[in-house]
Amino acid sequence: MIKKLSILDSDFIGVYSRVWEDIAFIPKTMPESAEKEFDEILGVKAIRTIIDNSYLIGCLSVMNSNGIILSSSADNGTSQKIYGDRNVLFLKDKINAIGNDIITNDHAAMIHKSFTESSKKKIEDALGVEVVKDTIGGVKTVGSVGVVTNKGMLVSPEATEEELKKISDLFKVNAKPGTANFGSIFVGSSILANSKGIFVGKSTTPIEIGRIDDSLS
Repeated sequence: MIKKLSILDSDFIGVYSRVWEDIAFIPKTMPESAEKEFDEILGVKAIRTIIDNSYLIGCLSVMNSNGIILSSSADNGTSQKIYGDRNVLFLKDKINAIGNDIITNDHAAMIHKSFTESSKKKIEDALGVEVVKDTIGGVKTVGSVGVVTNKGMLVSPEATEEELKKISDLFKVNAKPGTANFGSIFVGSSILANSKGIFVGKSTTPIEIGRIDDSLS
């Protein structure tokens, strides 16, 4: 199922939320009806939270079934219980927009080229997957220009055919190019998805929705 959504009056919903197969982190100020929507569309438990005193939840976190990674400054004593059985890593690195700089599913992760080797090893341990440093369509902030689930992947149309094949092999899903929010290449900032459903920003056109649905469903 696919549905349009805005968060905090923004169509860049991936900036303000982070989802996976079982849970979704959403801003505390979202209406009560949002929890029901996340359950109906994504089949997840929506958890109201704040990260590093900010609602930029999607920019400051990333997760798969094995782990969740947040910037080191985000450790505000939040209960481990909300993360389930996942490994939790508060990553200390000069790169702290974790959600923009890491993209992962349960098979692999791609990270910003400027992460240190020490950080790369910690990311690998936390997420329990192979980790590579690379770009998507020439963009280093790989989490902003790609969205991946365990079923499919959508990336910036700037990605070459060679990149698409390499990315597909890495994440073990079929990566396809596309846009959201009326032509934005920043699909990671515009889409929330797991293997059960998809939210897109409200500016996303019907043609884009068809491509997104085909890539991620």
